[in-house]
Order: sequence, then structure tokens, then C-alpha cells
Amino acid sequence: MSTSLSLDEQVAFLMQGTAYGDDVLARNMAEELRERLKEGRPLRVYCGFDPRTSDLHLGHTIPMRKLRQFQELGHEVTFLIGNYTSLLGDPSDKDRLRPMLTPEQVAENARTYAEQAFKILDREKTRIRYNSEWLSQLSFLELIKIAQNFTVQQFMTRENFAKRMEKGEPIYLHETFYALMQAYDAVMLQADVQVGGSDQLFNIITAGRKLQEVMGQRPQVGIILGILPGTDGVVKMSKSLGNHIPILAPPEDMYGKVMSIPDSALIPYFELATRYTPPMIAEVKRQLAAGVNPRDVKMALAREIVDIFHGPEAAARAEAHFREVFQKGGLPDEMPEFTVSEGMNIVEVMVALKFAASKGDARRLIAGRGVYLDGRAVTDANEVPRPPQVLQVGKRRFARLLKPD
Repeated sequence: MSTSLSLDEQVAFLMQGTAYGDDVLARNMAEELRERLKEGRPLRVYCGFDPRTSDLHLGHTIPMRKLRQFQELGHEVTFLIGNYTSLLGDPSDKDRLRPMLTPEQVAENARTYAEQAFKILDREKTRIRYNSEWLSQLSFLELIKIAQNFTVQQFMTRENFAKRMEKGEPIYLHETFYALMQAYDAVMLQADVQVGGSDQLFNIITAGRKLQEVMGQRPQVGIILGILPGTDGVVKMSKSLGNHIPILAPPEDMYGKVMSIPDSALIPYFELATRYTPPMIAEVKRQLAAGVNPRDVKMALAREIVDIFHGPEAAARAEAHFREVFQKGGLPDEMPEFTVSEGMNIVEVMVALKFAASKGDARRLIAGRGVYLDGRAVTDANEVPRPPQVLQVGKRRFARLLKPD
């Protein structure tokens, strides 16, 4: 495997954006990665994706971005579709029972999942596998032999399970199977490296490495990534919270959504969601420390993200649209101000401002793509504004949305 990066540069590049919550563990994983890279062979790298939805947002793509980095360095990448684990649902980041999907629902979601992933991954260098290939073949006796390597106490110390225990809420036995299934994936793929979010720490580090070792394999390196915050800059990106950036969003909408993130989220976005290398991110940090207007840095971020999913020409058009509306007199000098009460959605705000005659009228305006927040077309009538923002309805009605005191 040939690369222009030194060993130290490769380690820094591949560890960029990681978040282990433990400095010792982080150093150990970096050192184990370094030792494998020294071997000079393509590493077997994978990440599992459960197709529980067919509508991906930017947060879903963070581990894909890391897989792409491994591809660029010449390693073997497997995009594992968890069509069997999806039937159960990962409880790792949930404080309540996840509903089980039907095989038909999983199959429908899986059809579009990989295709969207190729907006980031190199199609020619990506292996697609389905974990039903081996999980569906496990006998009950084999499952028992896997389970005997883990204790109930290990599962009960997990934060999400511990919270449910404290609340007196049930924890179903089948929920503990998920980590075992994912660990078995690592064994069957003979993984050198598994990539996943910080909510996968137990599954990758505790379960995966342990089962590989028991089965005579060298324990995988866990590349544990930070969680991308949503457009509010605080909470994990989620469609249900309305703070997400769909990867199939039109260029102007995607650009506007990125411009709506708070300045505090700039570095996590650069580290997790872009093609920027460690030296490039160091330069962004230097610019911000030197007093460069964060808006200009954010525009570079928005241009980069739109370029990834739509190409450079679309990114240029989206930026021109944003400049036209928000930087070249597109906004009036004076506009009414409106304080958005907690929980108010965009429809309720429009009606309160009398920018719509009724909730039905507001929804029709949104459906007709006539409503904008900070230059981004609103497509979800249930979206909750994240002030401070500028609301535009049609060509002439503007309002500055404010947070409650």
C-alpha cells in the first residue's frame, strides 16, 4: 500500500474526530492502529448500518466519511447492511424499547441506503455485505456459546439500561442480543478495524473485541467517532427533533441549513462531515482564533458540504443564492421581531405573525416552497425554529425571530 502520508500523518488523519471519553483508551486505540498500519497491508475495515430508515441525514454519513478516508489510504472497506440486526434494533442510544421492524420494512429501506452512501464512498472500492448471511445461520446452541462470554452485569452498567432500571422501566432480554450480533459480525468479517459512533462503544470495544479474542482472532481497533450535533449545535442530529440536514435536500436548502448552525459547532462539523485533513482543520482553528468572521468560515463549511453531495457547480449556485438574499440587500433594513415560545413550530409562528391566514394556509405556503429560515426553504411544516433566525414568507414578508428572555 502506497501513500504520500507519513505513518504519523495517517494515524492523525484516521483518528480525526474520534471521541472515546477516556484518554487511556484513545491512546491505546491509536497505538494499535499504528501497529497495524506498520504491517504495510490493506486493513479490513467495516462499519455496520442498520436500514431502519430510508431517509438519511448528515449525521448518518459521519462513519461513511471515515470509511472513505480508509479507502483513500488503500484499505479494504466493507459497507455492512445490518438487515438482520435491523429486525431487532440497536438499543445503544435509546432509553426506551425500540420497535422491531418487519423483514419487508428492512428490505425496502435497504434498497436506497447503499445508493445514498455512494455519495461519499468510492463505489468501485466498496464491498457490500448483509449480516443475514451469517446471523440467520446461527443455531441456538451457537448463540449460547457466544453469550457465555458476557455477564448480565456488563449490560446493566450501560448508561441507557441503567437509566431504565432507575425508572423501573422494563429491559427486555432480546435487547441484550444486539451487542452479541454485532460482535459476531466482526468475527465473520475478520475485522482489523470497526468504525462507529460513540454510542457504539460497548458494542465495538467491549463485545466485538472480546468475542474476536475468544474465537482466536486479533481484537479489532475501534474507531469511535464523536456524534454530530444537529443544527441547534447541541443535541444529536435527528429527524424527529427537526435539527437534521437531509443528504437529499436541494443545494440551496442544504447550504442554508449549514449556515444556521451556531458558531460553537463549526469545528465538530469540519472534523466529522468534511474532507478536511488535520492540517486544514488546524488552519480553520487558527483563523477563528485570529478573529476571522465566523460567518465566512461557515460559508466555506456550507460550500464544502454541498459540494460533497451535489458537486461544485451546485455549491457555487447555492452560495450565490445565499449571498443574494442575505448579503446584497435582499433583507429589508427594518422588520418586525417575534419571540418564539418554546415548542412553537413554523406554522404556529406564521399564523401568530399574520403571515398566513390559517394553519392550512401556512402549510400550503410551505408546500409551495415559499417559506424560508435564514435563506433555506422550509419543507417540514412541523419544523421548530431555532432563533435567532430570519423568517421570510414570499418575497416581501420578513420577521426576525428571537429567543425568549
